Amino acid sequence: MFSNSYTPVKFERDCVVVMVPEGAEVELPSGTTGYITQSLGGSFTVYVDGRLFRLAGDDADAIGREPPPRPSLPDDATDEDVEDLVWSQLRTIYDPEIPINVVDLGLIYECRLSKAEDGQRLVDIAMTLTAPGCGMGDVLVADVRDRLKLIPTISEVNVALTFDPPWNQTMMSEAARLETGMF
Repeated sequence: MFSNSYTPVKFERDCVVVMVPEGAEVELPSGTTGYITQSLGGSFTVYVDGRLFRLAGDDADAIGREPPPRPSLPDDATDEDVEDLVWSQLRTIYDPEIPINVVDLGLIYECRLSKAEDGQRLVDIAMTLTAPGCGMGDVLVADVRDRLKLIPTISEVNVALTFDPPWNQTMMSEAARLETGMF
């Protein structure tokens, strides 16, 4: 899942990225070189001049990579199919510093789907962060909202950020604890 080898990259165009862990957007100019330290779930963490930056999957072409495929559903998709795809999409969202997705990190407290009168679906998510002061919090919340809105038939995604109960390592899946050595 996580590799200690870093892949060199060169930005082929100017690109807006997010500084890790501050969460501030900056633009890296074309010609900037760096190393991919993490490429999970379609986004990339890139090390440039002593700093980490998160590159969104939709901008993967800036470093010569393909953007992630969009989720799809069959025409006769059931509510269960949609819910399964919602959880699958949530598992594509990774903390840029920790190579674990938000579901296995235990950051998703609740996921509720409902239908609007027009047949479209609404998703309500309650989630937390590993720390209240996490600079990447807004980025992770936006990732949840944006990735779920890509699912056909989902018209609205509401994400409520909560710190009750506060996150702790016991909320991680067993696989995530094993991966990080946090037993």
